[in-house]
Amino acid sequence: MPSIRPLCLGLLCACAASFAVQAQTVKAGAGAYTLAPKAADRVVPAAPYRTPAMLKRAAPSNQWYSALVYSDKPEVLFAHPLTILPSSAGIEFALPSKTIVPTERRDVEIHYPHQDGLLLSPTGVTLERPKLANASDWAIDIAWGPNDAAMTATVAHGSPFVSLQIPKGNVRLQLPFAATRVPHADARVLALRLKGKSYALFGPSGVRWEQVSGTEWIGHLPEGKGYASAAALPDDSATTLDLFTRHAYAFLQDTRVDWQFDEAASRVRSTFVATARSMEGPDVPPLLGLFPHQWHNNSALQGKLGPAFETLRGPIKLLAAKQFELTRTYNGFVPFWPGVPEQTRSAQLRDLMKTDVRNARRMMLEIGVGPYWQGKGLQRISKLMDVVEQQGDLDARDQLLKHMKTRIEQWFSGNDNKTYFHYDKAQGTVASYPEEYFAVEQMNDHHFHYGYWIRTMAEIALRDPQWASKAQWGGMVDLLVADIATPRRGAADFPFVRNFDPYEGHSWASGIGLGPFGNNQESSSEAINAWAGLILWAEVTGDKALRDLGIYLYTSEIEAINYYWFDIHRLVFPPEYKNVETSMLFGGKYAHNTWWIDEPRQIKGINLLPITTASTYLGRDGAFVKRSLATLKPETEVFAARGKAAKPIDIWQDLFAKYMATADPQAALAMWDRWGSFELGDTRSHALHWMLSLQTMGTPDFATTANTTLYSVFQRADGSKTYLAYNPGAQPLTVRFSDGKSLQVAPRTLGSTQ
Repeated sequence: MPSIRPLCLGLLCACAASFAVQAQTVKAGAGAYTLAPKAADRVVPAAPYRTPAMLKRAAPSNQWYSALVYSDKPEVLFAHPLTILPSSAGIEFALPSKTIVPTERRDVEIHYPHQDGLLLSPTGVTLERPKLANASDWAIDIAWGPNDAAMTATVAHGSPFVSLQIPKGNVRLQLPFAATRVPHADARVLALRLKGKSYALFGPSGVRWEQVSGTEWIGHLPEGKGYASAAALPDDSATTLDLFTRHAYAFLQDTRVDWQFDEAASRVRSTFVATARSMEGPDVPPLLGLFPHQWHNNSALQGKLGPAFETLRGPIKLLAAKQFELTRTYNGFVPFWPGVPEQTRSAQLRDLMKTDVRNARRMMLEIGVGPYWQGKGLQRISKLMDVVEQQGDLDARDQLLKHMKTRIEQWFSGNDNKTYFHYDKAQGTVASYPEEYFAVEQMNDHHFHYGYWIRTMAEIALRDPQWASKAQWGGMVDLLVADIATPRRGAADFPFVRNFDPYEGHSWASGIGLGPFGNNQESSSEAINAWAGLILWAEVTGDKALRDLGIYLYTSEIEAINYYWFDIHRLVFPPEYKNVETSMLFGGKYAHNTWWIDEPRQIKGINLLPITTASTYLGRDGAFVKRSLATLKPETEVFAARGKAAKPIDIWQDLFAKYMATADPQAALAMWDRWGSFELGDTRSHALHWMLSLQTMGTPDFATTANTTLYSVFQRADGSKTYLAYNPGAQPLTVRFSDGKSLQVAPRTLGSTQ
């Protein structure tokens, strides 16, 4: 990871006297936030189930293991390939199996539930409720009392092992039913077969395995060797068991991902490092389980991968290594596209612009009054501002700027008793009011909500950098950025990249992860919007470290979407799954649904919106775009056969036309209805401008890159290209594209060439 300037609360306002408890308001430039909720507003949840050392760090919400620290009852953790259930009885682990669950939508959900778990515990100790004792980038330590010293277990994303340290006593294994022991030459190994699945326990040299009953074993540990590990195996071969035996004593101590952005090549290299301690025997690397987005098309791993687990995320392949790397292309985006030339629809565009500008104030507050809908409304108007500005109506642009600034100042000032931001020092998070979608009670969706605000503030900063400076209203943006994208680990003010899961490569929206299927995320596209906001804010403020972090998050999330939401490589979804994409990804299931309605158009659209200039990734596979949209008609017919109908019947038709435009702009314009429904995070002006722009420039070109951050390339059917680049700096910029094209861009302008 590149060197990063410390981002702490002092940076947010150097002039603040202190963060003493008695202070209720803290200045951040011209803005302010409170240190306590106002009136009867809800407080954020406590995360009490942490050891004293972890209580000194910000609470790790929105992670695959967050339920461990928040929930009063035991919740399943989906580590993949294992499921884990820590409780006061010990740690239960299992290798889940695929379950096909028919739905009333006449499709199916794919579940991998936790069941038939094997329970590990120490003997001679009454365990207390387990607590989080440590967390690195994709591994955690869980500790049991009394005094957090009875047992410690390490589990990790991708790891088939549960590593145990037991200071006193022996290790007990309790089975859900009788198992068959598989003979092995190594006396340290207890290998078992349960209902066709293979498991093994690995004790230290001198361990004695005693079968107490048909469903219970005791591993008698030699003095001074209070450790053991347990694993699920992907198959029952002797070769695989030998492989696991060699690596069973490499106990994970730390896991870390670092990233580096090569601007000249527009490539992001992510390095995953697992530090392990060999408990006995030779110093061997840990056995890591790589997800499809990590091993697929990764030439560096050729010939190095071992057997694979079949999982909800597709094949997880084993790699014996201390580290591995991923390299991704960053295809860029620009904050806005240029004006479209005069053509047959120009008069229509002008009419739409007039209407939308006239209604702009109302459109900023279409539905909700909380931070999600207010942020969504602000970005909606900022995208309208792009269109009118680039089409030459600067008076309308200034009018829209004024609307947005007024609304933002109301929120950021801290003076309003209903609309404000609150920093909770005890948990290390920013809450915002009035609450929407359990964003306070359950810590949900912070990257969705704050991403809209960050992106809008960056767009305003392009036009009025002084107003958006840190000394003015930009100080509050740093607070929101810190909440969702603090790059420091182990800090007390905010957790490391709160919503992002470095190993799975995508975000989690649920803050506390309650429920039998673990954490979840629905709108992957709103996560992309947040990371695009980080990149743009970093560019306009000159923060290179934040830019690199934003690019890492943006490219990683896009890659994960293409594997786990869209499955464009057809490696992940099982043949029984009937839908083209999933709309809700959980730790333990896929569902083609939404949280509020099971109407097909909104199910599909939630992973598209908001479609902006940062959404060109949606067109990476044009055939997939058309295949996805082709399912709308039959799915809607099934919905109608159930006696239901979308309201309005063409809901979000503009969204689907814009999606089609990434693959076929002409078809998109033909399917778009000027008078039809439109998604309330967008305007008709922006939708038409989007499609006309792609008709003029061509569809996104993912083969051509540039040596700058804010760029885009498009290619028409005849092979000719359009090159765009934005220069946020104060000096002229020469942009060189990978196909040999170059472009001179004046300061703070959008450059374009053919």
